[in-house]
Amino acid sequence: MPRKRIREIAVFCTLAFAALPVLGVSSTAEADPAAPEHSKAKRHPKGDETIRVLGHRGAPGYRPEHTLASYELAARMGADHIEPDLVPTKDGVLVARHENEISGTTDVAEHPEFADRRTTKVIDGERVTGWFTEDFTLAELKTLRATERLPELRQHNTVFDGRFEIPTFQEIIDLKRELSRELGRRIGIAPEIKHPSYFHSVGLGMEPGVVRALDRNGLNHPHAKVAVQSFEVGNLRWLDRRLHVDLVQLVWSSGAPRDFVESGDPRQYADMVTPEGLREMSEYADWVAPVTTMILPRDKSGRLTEPTNLVADAHEAGLRVVTYTVRAENTFLPTEFRSSDVDGAYGDVFGFLRELFATGVDAVFADQPDLALHAKEEWEAHSA
Repeated sequence: MPRKRIREIAVFCTLAFAALPVLGVSSTAEADPAAPEHSKAKRHPKGDETIRVLGHRGAPGYRPEHTLASYELAARMGADHIEPDLVPTKDGVLVARHENEISGTTDVAEHPEFADRRTTKVIDGERVTGWFTEDFTLAELKTLRATERLPELRQHNTVFDGRFEIPTFQEIIDLKRELSRELGRRIGIAPEIKHPSYFHSVGLGMEPGVVRALDRNGLNHPHAKVAVQSFEVGNLRWLDRRLHVDLVQLVWSSGAPRDFVESGDPRQYADMVTPEGLREMSEYADWVAPVTTMILPRDKSGRLTEPTNLVADAHEAGLRVVTYTVRAENTFLPTEFRSSDVDGAYGDVFGFLRELFATGVDAVFADQPDLALHAKEEWEAHSA
């Protein structure tokens, strides 16, 4: 069924998120003159478009993740959307990192001027030691350079270590616009808001900054090809009242949304993907985003077992399904699709994608978007 417009927001949402500070963006871009007035589009869960391929963190199978080079490559390969994970700086600028702790994806440890910034924090209940974006101004972060997160698996990417800056959300939007013009197609963007409860607790809530960025760039309308993601629920409900783009509820195979944990809500992610939970999710979200193992479980040997009913149940609730993350390396694939015991060698990612497509998913996040697009073309040609 179409997305409902129910506005019964939990006390946590109305009180906690109403007080969030507005985070700025690095520059103001020209609004889209063709943007329609704000209104919610009707959603159709299945059958009205092709399978989408989203460049997960850009194209990190070939370039260090969350760099303009990674996003550009994904777009040039044909990805429907590029996906920046968003975290804030000390001075309230939204930047792209998978985590706010940046020692694994930048050269910060090699900067003696920042040695005293190394610290330990509790993020979503876990102790983490390192350097954190919220302790750096944008100007300071711009002196750092990105490095490959998985150098053992993706040694070929290490040749790019030290060559790319940490991009701002605005710079990514600007790149999206430029490449859309050059390539003659609309490239989507799917920002994920990282650790919303934690950043709210330290006075750096990102949701208002995301709304401002989309508004200022003419992207807050149903046809903007924007999808905002979160693993939490309260901030998506808050955003549902202010955004006119797709909202994506990320779910994991264990545990619970952090805002549920902190508010004493006993529900787990598993409860959210029951038929009843999915119907409730459709009140504020357009998509559900489960990890691939929630759709195609694996046994103790790592082989695929029977698919779950999650995709069908989500479609019945009026939700589309995007699953994460498809990676070509053996270590990430089900056992029967691995080519050898070499973790970093490519396996039969096409075979795995065929199994995913057969479940009826509407989209996939992929580290090698070119391979996912090739598999999609083969699947759709075979299914025609």
